[in-house]
Amino acid sequence: MARGTVDIREERCKGCELCVHYCPSHCLELSCGFNAMGHHPVELVKPEKCTGCAICGWMCPDCVFTVYKEAR
Repeated sequence: MARGTVDIREERCKGCELCVHYCPSHCLELSCGFNAMGHHPVELVKPEKCTGCAICGWMCPDCVFTVYKEAR
């Protein structure tokens, strides 16, 4: 299975949860903390499950994700 990771710009996240719902690996969740806008930003809670599929980035209306996929 391919491995990947995401860099999340938490300060831009408004906590809409689209990425959480559409992540096929179920590796994203909303944080318990708040960002400067008062929203719970998304966080990568299971990095070992991330495949770098980029669905989170496609679904995000605020472009908070940079997706990295391991080269084989």
